[in-house]
Parts: sequence; C-alpha cells; structure tokens
Amino acid sequence: MAISKDRKKVILSSLEQKFEDAKSVFFTNYTGLSVQNVTKVRNALRAESAELVVAKKTLIKLAAAKSGVSEIPNEAMEGPIAVVFSYDESLAGPQTIHSIAKEHEKLALTGGIMDGNVFGREKAVLYANTPSKSELYASLVGSLNAPIAGFHGVLHGTMRQFVGTLQAVADKGE
Repeated sequence: MAISKDRKKVILSSLEQKFEDAKSVFFTNYTGLSVQNVTKVRNALRAESAELVVAKKTLIKLAAAKSGVSEIPNEAMEGPIAVVFSYDESLAGPQTIHSIAKEHEKLALTGGIMDGNVFGREKAVLYANTPSKSELYASLVGSLNAPIAGFHGVLHGTMRQFVGTLQAVADKGE
C-alpha cells in the first residue's frame, strides 16, 4: 500500500528523532514472524527501554543520513527490515533480539550503528553476545573480592589449625 508524502514526512521526522535519541541502532530481519510474535518482541524490547520500528528502507536511510551516518551496509538492509533503537543501555536491544531469536529462527540481527560506527551482521551478533553492563560489574566485583576472600580463608585456616593443636594438647594432657 502506498504511503502519502505527508505520512512519509511524519515517519521520517519520527525516525530522525529516534536516531538522535538512541544510544545504539540495530537492524533486524523479521521475515516470517507472526503479528503475535512481533508484539512479543516489541513488549520484550519495551521492558528493556528499547523500541522496534518497521519503516521503509529509504526512510531509514534518509533518517540515518540526517543523523550523520554516511552509509548503511547492504547486508544490513536485506529483506524486510525493522530497526531496534536502544535508549538507556546500548546493548539492551540487540541482546533482547538475540535471545528471542533462539526461539524464533526467522528473527536475526543484520547490522547496526553504535557510537557513530556502522557495521554488519557479524559485529552485530558479537555485540549481542557481549555481557550486559550489570553482568560486567558483577564480574569485576567478584574479581576484586577474590583475593580478599582467599586471604580470609588462609587466616581462618591458620586459626583453625592453631585451635585444633591446642585442643589436641589439652586432650593429651588429661
């Protein structure tokens, strides 16, 4: 169905605003997904402060160009494309799409834009597999805590052996 010029202008201005507000933009192919599954994807993204938008490729490219993106790779724009905008955490959108794609094989990341860098499918999947910020913080805290816990274990073991020795001497003396 053809879209009027006025409607295209509204969609384009909305896309331009989303490109400006988003911390990262990823492209996903959604061929063969039912409306119910697309709704589930949108709800999952909304919970992560991200958004899925379906628009014409020409409007997506125009909005990207307006936000300073020189060119989107062809591999990122093959087939029916939806755009995932992540607003709070850069990797929330692609990680959500990647986890849902395990259930729905037809859903796949095709590329993205992050920190002004445009990339294709391989790097998009690599970003999607990267641990979230909270997981990285937890790993850092665990790494910082490990030497302290080890030191505590050594001191506690030494005291336990000392008490055990004293108890053995006391038992032998009786």
